[in-house]
Amino acid sequence: MAYIGNKPANKAIVASDLDPAVITGQTALTEAPASTDEFLISDAGVLKRLDASYIGGSNTPAFSAYLSSDQSGLTQNSDNKITINAEDFDTDGAFDHSTNYRFTPQTAGKYFFHGQIKCNTSTENDWVAKIKKNGSDTKNRRMQNVDQDAVDVSCVLDMNGSSDYVELYGRFTNANVTAVSESGVTTFFFGYRLIT
Repeated sequence: MAYIGNKPANKAIVASDLDPAVITGQTALTEAPASTDEFLISDAGVLKRLDASYIGGSNTPAFSAYLSSDQSGLTQNSDNKITINAEDFDTDGAFDHSTNYRFTPQTAGKYFFHGQIKCNTSTENDWVAKIKKNGSDTKNRRMQNVDQDAVDVSCVLDMNGSSDYVELYGRFTNANVTAVSESGVTTFFFGYRLIT
C-alpha cells in the first residue's frame, strides 16, 4: 500500500492515509476466496484485516438422507418413525441412519428441515407427515382421502448444538400402510443450518 506523504513514527495508519489509486487489485481472483484470504476494511476509521472465513459462513452441518427400501407394518392411528436409513451426504456425521434415524447437530443455530413420505395403499387414507424435535411434535402436514400419494412437511427450528435432535414421522388412518422408497426417490429427509 502506498502511504500519502511521510508516515510519522509510531502513528497508526488509518483509511484517510491510504492512496486510493493503489488499491486496484492488480491480479484478479479466479475462484472463491479461501477461508484464510484476507480483506482490508475500515472499522469506524480503523484499518483492520478480515479473514474470509468471517464473511457469510456455510450452511453446515447439513444432511440429506432417504428410505432405502419400503417400510411396511406401519401402525394405524399412531405416530410411526420413518426409518431413514441411507445418506446422500452428512457433512458432520450428525445424522444417525442405522439406529435412531435422527439428526443431532453439534452446532447451535437455526435449521431448515424438509421431509417427504410416499405411501402405498389401495384405499383412501388420511395421513400426516411430522417433523419431531426431541420426541415432540413441531410441524406437520395432513392430506385427506388420498391413496398412493406423497405428503411433505418443512420447518425452521432452533437447535442447541448439543442434545436437540429431529426425526421424521408419519401417521395414517388405515392399516397396512407402507412407506415407499422407490430407490430413495420418494421418501426422504434433509436439513441444514441457516446463515443468520
